[in-house]
Amino acid sequence: MLTEPEAVPASRLADGPAAPLADVALSDVAGLMADIGRRARAAARRLALASDAAKAAALKAMAAEVRAGSADILAANEGDVAAMQAAGQLASFIDRGTLNAARVEAIAEALEAIAALPDPVGSVVSSWTRPNGLVIERVRTPLGVIGVIYESRPNVTADAGALCLRAGNAVILRGGSDALATSRAIHACLVRGLEAAGLPPDAIQLVPVADRAAVGLMLKGLDGAIDVIVPRGGKSLVARVQEEARVPVFAHLEGLCHVYVDKAADLAMARRIVVDAKMRRTGICGAAETLLVDRAVAGTHLVPLLQALADAGCRIRGDEAVCAAFPTAEPATDEDWSTEYLDAVISVAVVDGLDAAIAHIDRWGSHHTDAIITDDQAAADRFMAEVDSAIVLHNASTQFADGGEFGMGAEIGIATGRMHARGPVGVEQLTSFKYRVRGSGQIRG
Repeated sequence: MLTEPEAVPASRLADGPAAPLADVALSDVAGLMADIGRRARAAARRLALASDAAKAAALKAMAAEVRAGSADILAANEGDVAAMQAAGQLASFIDRGTLNAARVEAIAEALEAIAALPDPVGSVVSSWTRPNGLVIERVRTPLGVIGVIYESRPNVTADAGALCLRAGNAVILRGGSDALATSRAIHACLVRGLEAAGLPPDAIQLVPVADRAAVGLMLKGLDGAIDVIVPRGGKSLVARVQEEARVPVFAHLEGLCHVYVDKAADLAMARRIVVDAKMRRTGICGAAETLLVDRAVAGTHLVPLLQALADAGCRIRGDEAVCAAFPTAEPATDEDWSTEYLDAVISVAVVDGLDAAIAHIDRWGSHHTDAIITDDQAAADRFMAEVDSAIVLHNASTQFADGGEFGMGAEIGIATGRMHARGPVGVEQLTSFKYRVRGSGQIRG
């Protein structure tokens, strides 16, 4: 049980080297997190009034600092990756946590792209005039303080911090312990960028300890300091957040993404899309986990598609028809249809047309991202209307399920719920709204 500790000094927080876990007693974690929350709330009040120019200047300065600090970031990452390898982490997990010079440059470029986005704060979404002369405007406003809980993907430190800042929000980042040193190095660049632009350094804070108690305190809202939680990570993390959070959550539980090859699909196009959807990066939530092939073209399309996947290094787990057509395929179980592999493995089924494909996705999918490959526009229209996923695609790879690819600059995650934000959560989705009503003496008598 946590006792009520004294506030933790600011010097112990994330704009300097994080205190080792051993140096932060369990009884101190609550005080540390309460202090982070108080400072984030104070920063949020200032950010809500920050100009477009100030926020853009901070983001550009952050990009410059990331480039200048590339050697430090890569050195920190080298240590994190070595520890992951020594711990026997999966290759896909290590890939998500690994940086190189090109990936560091991509982080800097993403910061610049976010800086170039229009400032959503204060924009008028809609306006109208009532018969009594009242003029009503719906205007975008910041959410306030956002808590982001993520696993060992260090680029999220920059993406989440930058997106929240662009939308006028303060953010509290709690990254995975496996990449904590890398996240600290990136965070230090973000803080220097804030300071260069005259914005409060507490606008982007990084929880400096790996203690799981910090997550629990964030989920409770830090005594009202946190307005919304965004989890980025595996099923167990997101499930815990959804179960325990006392504040609203933007999340998806998992990315069980499907590609359906319709009877009117061009085989060459289908081959390109299927291989990219599965194998471009297997460890992201937009990677295809299930391939569905219309029985009407199984004789011409199935084996070429499976062979292309196998040639790319993918293992096949299939239903009876798949295993009969492709001897190296392993028999699929019900568990396979509900598994987000995040690895070079795919489940494959032959289905009796569009209705069966939609039914399969409805039963096993996670409402994340699903695609149809077809030259039949009517079939595509039905698929996109009836498949209840945050993102549906026609003749395109599921790997486009990404805020950057949507022109949002970057994303903080993909939301599969139906409230407020759905799909890529970018700058606009990180705002709320208020109504401004202008009168000329009207009363309601």
